[in-house]
Amino acid sequence: MTPHALQDLSKLEDSLWEAADQLRANSKLTSSEYCMPILGIIFLRHATNRYNAVAARIEEEKAEGKLPKKLPITKAHFISRRALMLPPEARYETLIALPKGTNLGTALVEAMNAIERDFEPLAGQLPKDFEKFDNDLLESMLRIFDSEALRKASGDIFGRIYEYFLMKFAIQGAQDNGEFFTPPSLVQMIVNVIEPDHGVVADLACGSGGMFVQTSHFMEDHGQDTMKSVTFYGQEKTATTIRLAKMNLAVHGLEGEIKEANTFYQDEHRLSDGRPLWGNCDFMMANPPFNVDMVDEGKVKGDRRLPFGLPGVNKSKTISNANYLWISYFHSYLNAKGRAGFVMSSQASSAGHGEAEVRQKLVATGDVDVMMSIRSNFFYTRTVPCELWFFDKGKPAARKDSVLMLDARNVYRKVTRKIFDFSAEQQQNLSSIVWLYRGQNERFIELVNQHVDRSLQAAHACFLDEAAADGPCEPLDAFRQAVKALHEQMHGFLETLPEKGEHAQPLGDYLESKGNAEDGIEGFRLLKSDAQKRRNECGNAWGDTKDFIEILAPQVERSRSLASELDALCKHVSGLISHVEADSRSSESDLWNSREIKKAFKAADAARHQAVENLKRVAYFHRQALWLLHRFPEASYVDVPGLCKIASKADIAAADWSLTPGRYVGVAPAEVDEDFDFGQAMRDLHAELKDLDREASELAAKIQANFEGLGI
Repeated sequence: MTPHALQDLSKLEDSLWEAADQLRANSKLTSSEYCMPILGIIFLRHATNRYNAVAARIEEEKAEGKLPKKLPITKAHFISRRALMLPPEARYETLIALPKGTNLGTALVEAMNAIERDFEPLAGQLPKDFEKFDNDLLESMLRIFDSEALRKASGDIFGRIYEYFLMKFAIQGAQDNGEFFTPPSLVQMIVNVIEPDHGVVADLACGSGGMFVQTSHFMEDHGQDTMKSVTFYGQEKTATTIRLAKMNLAVHGLEGEIKEANTFYQDEHRLSDGRPLWGNCDFMMANPPFNVDMVDEGKVKGDRRLPFGLPGVNKSKTISNANYLWISYFHSYLNAKGRAGFVMSSQASSAGHGEAEVRQKLVATGDVDVMMSIRSNFFYTRTVPCELWFFDKGKPAARKDSVLMLDARNVYRKVTRKIFDFSAEQQQNLSSIVWLYRGQNERFIELVNQHVDRSLQAAHACFLDEAAADGPCEPLDAFRQAVKALHEQMHGFLETLPEKGEHAQPLGDYLESKGNAEDGIEGFRLLKSDAQKRRNECGNAWGDTKDFIEILAPQVERSRSLASELDALCKHVSGLISHVEADSRSSESDLWNSREIKKAFKAADAARHQAVENLKRVAYFHRQALWLLHRFPEASYVDVPGLCKIASKADIAAADWSLTPGRYVGVAPAEVDEDFDFGQAMRDLHAELKDLDREASELAAKIQANFEGLGI
């Protein structure tokens, strides 16, 4: 999916959520009441799209002679193409066309029942609680997902929309405090490190199935057919969450064996050949619940899945903290070459007593591969930091004594005041450190070259955006044209102004900024052309790449200054307009059309925004390449203070068997953030202060109400 397609999809996701959440708010329903039905409607829209696409493909194959023209079409024809053969009553267009006054709740329940009858993996899993909803609300919900764009949307788009809604419901705290959903950037990070691409993939605390979905994305990005290469097995103790997971898989055209079970006491799966899942997994991924207590010692003592023993039993004969039960399970389910990646409480890596004894035995196996620290606020409903653990039973002998300690707490992107994540490029950069640790230097060099080329592509996009729906468009030239149109609107009146007087300063600032911007655009165009010419002369060898990163520096610096010049121009023209509008002579002049001038300024400011966004990408991708170059200048692994260090078993033993990366990597030297936006930082702080003030007021009101309720 292109960056422009992703940007359009992001806008679509936002608009769909805003519309759907507005309906929820007006209906006075809670998020948990609304969650399953709305996800069910997204599922139904997607299932209909897939049915229509496959039905059309089958007809084409008949017309082309690939299938007999009189061949009866069966469920198998649809299943083999990863679609459901929907009965008429379960198709979206049937539901949306029902006569006014039809009980839509009943119709939706019948649609879900019809799908479950025909597709056994979804039996009993689809939502049926539509009848308690107001008919008008259901009609509005159906129409939200019946736009022309959504009728033609493909599977990957609906997969993204489903995941987006899951995330938003998780943020709102729906369904058991949102713990069914692991943030995508953490799931993607796990997938990037263990690289699941074959065999048995399992998740013993599978939640909404995000680990399986991201595995599918990873495989499809590498040209593999997921369902032909892997088999998914999951366990989850909450029936409602299992329904979310099965719908999530179905929306992505996937299937998996997901069973309701409490993993502490149950091991429900068997492979197709009768072997247990335990000891036979190629890949294990999970985000288990942290710091669970009260697990019954009697039920887990002697469990073959706990080869390192119990982590510690209290006086009540219960496990005081189950983190190391999970850790032991994930290790023991792997086959002789299996890999595991999972999220774990940051307390676990340095926990003492019985937990330390289990950890020592685990380190002794040589299977601990990578430990990665993640800062706080990556989860939507919890602020605590965490760590990603990675096992590899197939590690080569040369690395059996080593563990890569990676402290990623200083690597993050701020999404909101309360939520952080990794950008795609940050994920790639962190993954590339693991590649170097594994001796995959060529992959590292390829990634740096990719960052360089994307910086160049971003520079080209400033002048030619071929993805524009209405034909080729040049953001910087479009900005110049918009400014020219604005200037023409104002020019007649500006010519009447005296050279000296109250308007002289704002007019002079505007004209100077206009000249700077025009010169800056031409200068950037020349640098862009020269950089591309130099790139064509360079190879992709590491020495060439290092040289070219430095060659790109003037273009990057010019992109930054040009963005500032465009901002300054719009600021000054806005100031000039305000200054003139305050003068009564402007309203009396036929040369000053306030409405048209404001309209032209709005167009120019929109063009500025688009151009500046393109310019920022030039510097952004160059910065990603520099981040790697400065830390690994020879494209080979080295310990980097504050970021990464290879720790031996002896190092770990000397540190009380701690697996906390921060104990090994040291402190990073201070860095200057060239892209730090002081103005934006102040706006963020102001917004945070407003939020805190609002929360304080709400808390004070609640306390006052409680006192009044007590008669105080």
